[in-house]
Amino acid sequence: MLTLALAGLRARGSRTLLSALGILAASLVVGTGVTVGYGLATGFERSADGAGLPDVIARFDPERRTTVDERVRALPNLAAASYRYEVLNAPLTANGHHNHRGAVNTIGEGRRGYEILEGRDLAASRAGEAVVEQGLAKEWDLHPGDRIRIGRELGELTIAGISNAPDNVAFPLATTARVYISDATVRERLGFTPDDANVALLWLRDPAKADVTLTQARAVSFGLGKLEFVTREGVRVLLSQAAGIVISLLVAFSLVALVAAGTMLAAGAHADVQRRLSAFGVQRALGFSPGRIAALQATEAVLVAAPAALAGLAIGTLAVAGPSGELLAALNERPPGGALALPLGLALVAVLAIVVAAATWPAWRAARRPPAEILRGGDVRPRTGKEARGGLLGLGARFSTAARGRFIASVATIAVCAGVVVLMLALASLLERLRDDPGTVGKRYQLTVRAPEWMLGAIRDVPGVDAAGERYATEAADSFRLGESLKLVAYPGDHTAFEAPPLAEGRRVRAPDEVEVGLGLADALGLRLGSTLAAQLRSGAEVRFRVVGIVRALESSGRIGWVQPQRLLEGDPDLAPGIVVRLDAGADRAQVTRDLIEVGAPPKSASAATTRSGQFLAVLASVLRGVGLAVGLVCLYALVQALTMTARERRGAVALLRACGGDARAVATVLAGAAAAVALPAAVAGIVLEWAVFGPLVARLAAGFASLPLAPAPGHVAIVLGGLLALAAGAIALVARRVLREPVVAGLREE
Repeated sequence: MLTLALAGLRARGSRTLLSALGILAASLVVGTGVTVGYGLATGFERSADGAGLPDVIARFDPERRTTVDERVRALPNLAAASYRYEVLNAPLTANGHHNHRGAVNTIGEGRRGYEILEGRDLAASRAGEAVVEQGLAKEWDLHPGDRIRIGRELGELTIAGISNAPDNVAFPLATTARVYISDATVRERLGFTPDDANVALLWLRDPAKADVTLTQARAVSFGLGKLEFVTREGVRVLLSQAAGIVISLLVAFSLVALVAAGTMLAAGAHADVQRRLSAFGVQRALGFSPGRIAALQATEAVLVAAPAALAGLAIGTLAVAGPSGELLAALNERPPGGALALPLGLALVAVLAIVVAAATWPAWRAARRPPAEILRGGDVRPRTGKEARGGLLGLGARFSTAARGRFIASVATIAVCAGVVVLMLALASLLERLRDDPGTVGKRYQLTVRAPEWMLGAIRDVPGVDAAGERYATEAADSFRLGESLKLVAYPGDHTAFEAPPLAEGRRVRAPDEVEVGLGLADALGLRLGSTLAAQLRSGAEVRFRVVGIVRALESSGRIGWVQPQRLLEGDPDLAPGIVVRLDAGADRAQVTRDLIEVGAPPKSASAATTRSGQFLAVLASVLRGVGLAVGLVCLYALVQALTMTARERRGAVALLRACGGDARAVATVLAGAAAAVALPAAVAGIVLEWAVFGPLVARLAAGFASLPLAPAPGHVAIVLGGLLALAAGAIALVARRVLREPVVAGLREE
């Protein structure tokens, strides 16, 4: 069987090479999709486990460590605890760079909650050293042994190590840069022994019972001001607010790319079987059984697919490994490293299974028919006199569509590729809107102002300002599940004048005891219309609201609620509002900004759904380019394969055309007709596929709690059509060059 398979592959050298290239191209898409999708989907857990991320992080006003420790040790379910004193807005200087928003953490004994990526950790007895986070080290090109200055008092310290702590995104995606120093450094430089703490890291014996621990923690926290808890799940939500929707979209996009690659593999293998129907008929006439033909086909498929798939997976992985690793580093997450071998191995098995199944099943079905019927059942239709119409372009189109099986497979392959490319363009456009347009998260205001309430009138009188109002926002936790964090937003009166996320169920808020909740919060807490939302505020007070509406909110991963401010102010009288400003349609934002500055209310642009970090977005663009390049190569392969096989099957007709005086332009025109017959219907099918299947699927996979518009825009359609025309032109040039190099006599012998 192996000998026959190798002999058959050698006899069909060019077709075997084309099949291998197709499998390689599809496997390249699989490799990029698996690398990006798996790395991002598992990055947080991998990094949290590696760093020993605490189950609960508590922040509070400074208090003596001994006092805090007495209360922490009384908590149930506690396995370990450690304490820090964190100073914000510390000036940092190193390697020619400067930043005024450093977060300097003085750490004592116990677990760290971070891992060392380079160098070593702080020693309790060694002064004059610091550990810096990896984002700062990468941005400022710092390494162990370099020096960093922290303000005047601490002065210059030697960098002992580079750390990674996944409880926040990395600098500069996070505005603060974290640096860790030891108690010994404080004693040496500042002359006192630090005994205060404002951060406690708690590790639990059973993380599933965190609610019990948090409930008791609130009960024994009397005297600790501004107490806030963040659980491990809460950290995940906080990361989602920074870049989670981007990551979810990329993971969903990778899944679609994997599905597309599977379709390409199946279509290509099926088309190859259709081309070999006559060979199956001869084998059946020589006494081969259907099972033996199917087994021979499976053996050939494995021999071709195994090395091609390995090469494709390796190239795809290497192509996006760098950008994907940088993207994970920006989120303080670790790349999968050797753990990627398992999903890549499963992907290899899946590729081989798809190719073998797609090649074996139609071969077995065809081989069960009588030999004479198989020999008559080729997929090229008999030519009729009507085929003379349409000129050279029409002749090429008829050449392409005559082989129905291959034509359908080629159209399906390119349609899926075009659909993925349109999806990628729509995704890039959506990410841009999520970054720059607050309207994508339901916000109708464009500017925010930190100003006292008495300035509202002056702000409203500024030309170009349509409306201005107070906006209260606070973080809270569910009273029944203290590990579930949420955000409450309040406006006096009707909030839809400034924020109006689309309703999924129910109605808008009308009374102080009512709340509209995001679908993400409703799913997390099991809330329905008429349910009670009980929330613990930062002040420790509890507020309760009746759910009257559920909205598709993108902000805070949908873990958000809109209320009226009365109850929030009763529970937290110190809660201060900001002022939001909605502009007139067509207003000059720059001029309005200048006018607001003149009245003493300098504004900021309203935040959208994703970060504006240029570095992060540049890395994201690199990832998308890597996946897009892989898909583009598959499109080019499909076109070249279709044209090559058409030219090979019609060698005689093309040679006759050349013998009758047809020049290179005539041959290219015929091939252009063949390419257009495949590319144009594939482009239309790809656009419809993205609009009806891929776009809704990715939106649902990325954010079932919000509405994400991923429909193709006219510009996206134009880009895809232009790209396919360019790829078709390249394929025509490649195949025409090969056809014209063949002697005319060789082709006429075929006729």
